[in-house]
Amino acid sequence: MPDLILDGESFSPDSPGYEAIRRPVNPAYRDVRPRLVVRCRSVSDVVAAIGYASATGERIVPRGGGHCFAGRSSTDGIVLDLSGLDGISVAGDQVATIGAGARLGRVYAALHTHGRTLPAGCGPTVGIAGLTLGGGIGLLGREHGLTCDRLVGARVVLADGSVVDCDHDREPDLFWALRGAGGGQFGVVTSLRFDTVPEPMTTRVEAHWSGIALDELVAAWQAWAPDAPDALTVNLTLVSEPGAPVRATLFGAATLDEGSTRELLREFTDRPFELRAGLPYSQLKETLAGLDPPELPERVSRTRSEFFSRAMSDRTLASLLAQLDMPRTAGRRQISFTTMGGAYNRVAQDATAFAHRGERFLLEHIAEAGDPWLDSSWATAHADGSGRVYPNFPDPALDDWAGAYHAGNHPRLAAVKKTYDPRRFFDFPQAI
Repeated sequence: MPDLILDGESFSPDSPGYEAIRRPVNPAYRDVRPRLVVRCRSVSDVVAAIGYASATGERIVPRGGGHCFAGRSSTDGIVLDLSGLDGISVAGDQVATIGAGARLGRVYAALHTHGRTLPAGCGPTVGIAGLTLGGGIGLLGREHGLTCDRLVGARVVLADGSVVDCDHDREPDLFWALRGAGGGQFGVVTSLRFDTVPEPMTTRVEAHWSGIALDELVAAWQAWAPDAPDALTVNLTLVSEPGAPVRATLFGAATLDEGSTRELLREFTDRPFELRAGLPYSQLKETLAGLDPPELPERVSRTRSEFFSRAMSDRTLASLLAQLDMPRTAGRRQISFTTMGGAYNRVAQDATAFAHRGERFLLEHIAEAGDPWLDSSWATAHADGSGRVYPNFPDPALDDWAGAYHAGNHPRLAAVKKTYDPRRFFDFPQAI
């Protein structure tokens, strides 16, 4: 067996610290026991681990954050833990180079010191690499696009151990594929370069309502939120728990002052809501850390989702809400509407691998694993859905996963895969 010489560390099941490092954030996969976890401290560690996996025939998967809904950052083979590759630097006060192991909390804090930021998610422990490579939806996205739309370059270790830098001019096909379909498909990304945006001051939006006409609320949100000015992003979540009425939570932010934000919200609702103005974007993210996307709970949950290019019909919406509010004795159920539109949709479908450029909103269904409501709720909404699914919310139950994740971009992605990983060294269910 070849030696594995590292700048970092390796952990086998009999190593001190193995139990802590092997566990991903997602509790659904915390019982998976890798044969080896390699904590990388350098690009050469990634090269060495890939060479070792190739020589031994072990499956290897990269782990940046460990939140994957389909467990793609877990394996009984080798987990490539990239948390040691978490450096963050800004050159010329605009272009940030960020290690693939960096988490969003550190990214926002580091960029804040330069007066810069990125359109990305809220969960502080979410990995920047996985988020970016699958797209990257967040509260600045309607104004500045996906996280991957700000990507200007990446360093990648390929299956043969070679290290390549890709951007618009170097390895352009690989760079295209990484922006929306790159998570663990073509190689291991070790660092990413972003064209950052100025960090804005924001106004935080939050409201909690119960005992209201939910059909009217959702219908109004569907008609208003995707067409609101790009500077305003407002999402809607409905939660049902046994013995309690369904609760609605409105949350989001605007890069506008308090008065302008209030005026826009009054176009949507006359119900009470709370605004908190004057927050730097990085501080806003801290206040919303548990809301967008929700941090995975300690209990095992399951998620299904779909994009919508048009509003749900009254009939579909009525059925969806009736199922959500069905009496039961246990289990929390949630549906979450995330606003799209704006800058997300001002990019051509084939300009990047992320194909979902004409959608109005994303709908998630979340429940405890084993709750039959989840599939029933998804099927009900699916009647009006676009058939498109966010790659960062992988769904093992999909029938046509290639069309759902990649639409018309799949043939080109298959060609890129054949070029950069012809032996399918990087493989998993629903991989290209």
